[in-house]
Amino acid sequence: MYKVFVCGGASYNSVITLKKFPRAVSQTIHSCNYLETIGNTGAGKAMALAYLNFKTTFHLLVGKDLYGQKVLSYLEHPNLTLEPYFDPKGTERHLNILNEDGGRISIFINPSSDIPNIDYLKMENDLKNSDFVVINISNYCRYFIPICKKLNKKLWTDLHDYDGKSDYYTEFIDGADYIFLSSENLKDYKSFMLERISKGTELVVCTHGKNGATAYSQNKEWIEVQIIDEYIFNNSNGAGDSFFSGFLFAFSKDYNIEKCMRYGCIAAGLCIESKFIFNDRLSDIIIQKEYEKYY
Repeated sequence: MYKVFVCGGASYNSVITLKKFPRAVSQTIHSCNYLETIGNTGAGKAMALAYLNFKTTFHLLVGKDLYGQKVLSYLEHPNLTLEPYFDPKGTERHLNILNEDGGRISIFINPSSDIPNIDYLKMENDLKNSDFVVINISNYCRYFIPICKKLNKKLWTDLHDYDGKSDYYTEFIDGADYIFLSSENLKDYKSFMLERISKGTELVVCTHGKNGATAYSQNKEWIEVQIIDEYIFNNSNGAGDSFFSGFLFAFSKDYNIEKCMRYGCIAAGLCIESKFIFNDRLSDIIIQKEYEKYY
């Protein structure tokens, strides 16, 4: 059982799903699908990795409030150890508006603290003993990067909808050995991937929603995969985090990059069938069976 350390990204979300996004005019919408649940990128990865049989340590910010209690109650799995820091700003909360085409509008109702008063060195032992370290892009997570570098840990990060311009991401980009991101706001994603590999990043994987994913590594080979159409779409929340987790599962088994991306597609496909940020059907056994079924 491999050990993975995940930091950053847990929130309590209100999720509204509509057929189409409304026009930007005053109006009343009389019906929607509504759900309150845990969200955010760290929670999605931590749960998916725990279900895939990684011994997972998850460092997160939550408030000493009802929403924090709800977040922690969702994060229960025998493979998952929580390291919560209680944020004086309270639990991070989002309003997510989804449409049936997979689009999403996220509104941060209550952001977490940018620079919480955390003793980062307390996590050094967990970092040292981890086989994989996943640094999510919550602002406070950037302060883990120099500790990881001191420990010679390879860093994995997910830039999500990075636009190629924002300085916010610079430390995460420069610190990461393995980068995942979406092409949603970065149409010239191949230029970014080429640049990162030229600067020493070991691997860059860019996902394109319904259009699959692209990888480029130090081998200078472009690899493209398509989604699996057979999965029945419910909503897109957490699909990118499940793709990341499925990829890491296969990577831990020394599979080649194309095979890792296929495992990512399977995990993402299972995720979109669920109304939550991960599918609790996910397991190391199920993902292997799904691979044999489709490939």
